[in-house]
Amino acid sequence: MSETKKLLLIDGYSIAFRAFYGLHSQLERMKNRNGLHTNALYGIHNMLEAVMKKEQPTHALVAFDAGKTTFRHEFFEDYKGGRSKMPAEFAEQIPFIKDLLAGFGLESYQLVNFEADDIIGTLSKKAEADGFNVVILTGDRDLTQLASDKVRIDITKKGVSDIKEYTADSIMEEMGLTPNQIIDMKGLAGDASDNIPGVTNIGEKTALKLLKEYGSVENLYENIDEMKKSKRKENLINEKDTAVLSKRLATIDIKAPIKITVEELLYSGMDMEKLIAFYKEMDFQSHLNNLDTSDYMEQLAEDVEDIDYEYVQTISSDMFEADMALYIEMLEDNYHQSEIVSVAWGKENRLFVAEPSVAFQSKEFKEWIESESISKTLYDTKRTYVALNRKGMTLKGTAFDILLGSYLLTAEDSSSGDVADVANKHHFKGVSPDEMVYGKGKKKKVPENLELMRDHVAHKVNAVYKLSQQMNEALIENEQENLLKDMEIPLAIVLADMEIQGITVDSDRLETMKAEFAESLQSIEQRIYKEAGEEFNINSPKQLGVILFEKMGYPVIKKTKTGYSTAQDVLEKLQDQAPIVEFILKYRQIAKIQSTYIEGLLKVINPDTKRIHTRYLQTVARTGRLSSVDPNLQNIPVRLEEGRKIRQAFIPRKENWKIFASDYSQIELRVLAHISDDEHLKQSFIEEQDIHTSTAMRVFDLKDPSEVTANMRRDAKAVNFGIVYGISDYGLSQSLNITRKEAQEYIDTYFDRFPGVKKFIDEVIREAKDKGFVETLFHRRRYLPDINSRNFNLRSFAERTAMNTPIQGSAADILKVAMIELAEKVKEQGLEATMLLQVHDEVIFEAPEAEIPVLEALVKEVMENAVALTVPLKVESSWGKSWYEAK
Repeated sequence: MSETKKLLLIDGYSIAFRAFYGLHSQLERMKNRNGLHTNALYGIHNMLEAVMKKEQPTHALVAFDAGKTTFRHEFFEDYKGGRSKMPAEFAEQIPFIKDLLAGFGLESYQLVNFEADDIIGTLSKKAEADGFNVVILTGDRDLTQLASDKVRIDITKKGVSDIKEYTADSIMEEMGLTPNQIIDMKGLAGDASDNIPGVTNIGEKTALKLLKEYGSVENLYENIDEMKKSKRKENLINEKDTAVLSKRLATIDIKAPIKITVEELLYSGMDMEKLIAFYKEMDFQSHLNNLDTSDYMEQLAEDVEDIDYEYVQTISSDMFEADMALYIEMLEDNYHQSEIVSVAWGKENRLFVAEPSVAFQSKEFKEWIESESISKTLYDTKRTYVALNRKGMTLKGTAFDILLGSYLLTAEDSSSGDVADVANKHHFKGVSPDEMVYGKGKKKKVPENLELMRDHVAHKVNAVYKLSQQMNEALIENEQENLLKDMEIPLAIVLADMEIQGITVDSDRLETMKAEFAESLQSIEQRIYKEAGEEFNINSPKQLGVILFEKMGYPVIKKTKTGYSTAQDVLEKLQDQAPIVEFILKYRQIAKIQSTYIEGLLKVINPDTKRIHTRYLQTVARTGRLSSVDPNLQNIPVRLEEGRKIRQAFIPRKENWKIFASDYSQIELRVLAHISDDEHLKQSFIEEQDIHTSTAMRVFDLKDPSEVTANMRRDAKAVNFGIVYGISDYGLSQSLNITRKEAQEYIDTYFDRFPGVKKFIDEVIREAKDKGFVETLFHRRRYLPDINSRNFNLRSFAERTAMNTPIQGSAADILKVAMIELAEKVKEQGLEATMLLQVHDEVIFEAPEAEIPVLEALVKEVMENAVALTVPLKVESSWGKSWYEAK
């Protein structure tokens, strides 16, 4: 007997909508490195993972609406009218939903003039007739009309994780209706969400009562004369056409002219290549780590050809020459401490592999490494520099770096540490993924078969050499050769020195703060208990919800499957009317600082150096900006005093030294003024006006700075930075707590007052459409494959990216130029001052107190003249006994 076939049908936009709002409180936290919001994508992913595991369908399809108009609009123009405009933060994620579905191996389908409901209805009935069991997943209760003995409707109640199952029996038990009668209920009661009118003053309860008595809309009207005289009867008689129309609008078409068959929807499993690419694009690292890719990796390994190399146990000078590639194999991402397990070098048909002990004890190897005149090709200059520094060598003569080269050519994250990832991006199949040799997971293990590892490392160094030849030609063609050789490679050395130096951290001060914060938390706890009138677990959302919404009677804003929502956005809405909420929010903020930063920093202090050695990621952000990990020092919270205090623990390494900080003032807005050539914006900077006050004066049509209120300046600041980051009316409305209409008016007024900015945006988008990419002032590219897409959401996100990248990317490049020159000048002048950190637009040094005047003048000179713009670059410097005092 054959196994019963099961068809899974998913209502695409409905689920996406639920996912977006289900994780709405995480909206600004959940972005990938490119600024794309990912909360909806994350929610959909988790739903798909759960539903595919639970249902294990034999066939599957995700249905989407094809557009705003359907056949229903032909007989009712206002169908679904009045719906608010889709937030741009949601819209920008929609195009990537189909990438996610493709990764899961799921087919997508839409049909012009029909809704997803009609596709699902038609397929469910066909599948049911063919003996399938059918599961429909949606956030829309309208689809319950399709329930039957063979068709189950799963409705997402909150987000995508809380699901209620509906069958014909459960609908009858809950509502006393058959699935077909749900259509009749819509005919009588209408549906505000779809703008289905229904009959005046008839709601669901009344409709249910009438249907239990009459069975259907048609039967009700056949027996309308028997009904007692009442206002309700009068409305029903007067609005018969409306009731019939409403029922027609609510009826799902189960005979839509779809061009696919149920049998074509056979589900064959995940597409690993697409899913891995999606995870990397969205920065879903935990999902990537949990993915079972063994079969896929074996398939990739089959494409790798054998190569010749020499495993050497004695090294001689004739094994080295110019333009050779060098590769050092390590088992962990953190190259400051990872074990080095193999060393390889060579070119074309001269490849050598040696044990670390053999290479690092060789005088000839050290001479080659430290020769400035003998050029070398590397995979990740910074990683290699740090590893060799640990062995007492100073890497010199880097001529090419394939990790950095790949980053410039693709603007894609290349930071995985696996040469195979870079090779695959450039269609080079000459190296297996690390997983094939070391196993899955971050903790790699040396294989028992050492020859397998040597062979793997030989393939890696061969790939490094051959890819460098391929990439170099492409960089020259793109006018990016200088960007690699004069900016990214020299910067890699500067960053490596900064990482090696590290920054001294006073662990005693952190321990004191830990105790102080514990006291603060205890004090706030008592205030909360006093307001609540009892003690409870503040960290328990369930207990907190009972206190706020049952005992204290505050209005319920949102519920979850476990009870009342006490998420950040909910509490912020209650703050004005509930004094206890202010203490709860404060408690949460301090508790997070305590656990994430105080305790987190204490864990990463190097016990030998007493310093923190953060690692800079040079190839992650598509704009060219740097980020840091282990720990991320760029994310230390500074808006709260408690967060700023953490910087008290960052101190110079010697007595009578100072921490010195310099940062660019409003560099992105200055870059915008330069590249837009807007006269008003340029004038504000040239005349050294406060840019946000100046903007407020123009936006609000004021004559004097004294007329600008604090709120006006705040709003102008939000608009200024909103323009830089491509903010939408929705995003600005959320930021300023105003309506979307008001936000759009702000944006429109800004463009009217700053016409050069509007012209720049139009021109950069037009250029992107012609070329397929945008560039910074230094020819750093950002490719925009969706800039000419017919899909509005894909295209609009690409347009926002096109506008933002030249601004952010040029600002990042300017800082890089300044850092390289600063490192050179400090060395030239023989200063003891040392560059320690780079945080956003800021560079941090430690220096003897006596050197501060010299350093201040030097930093100002270098940073303000790093690049010649049509507006002045301004640098603000400060110093103190700690990073906190310096800022």
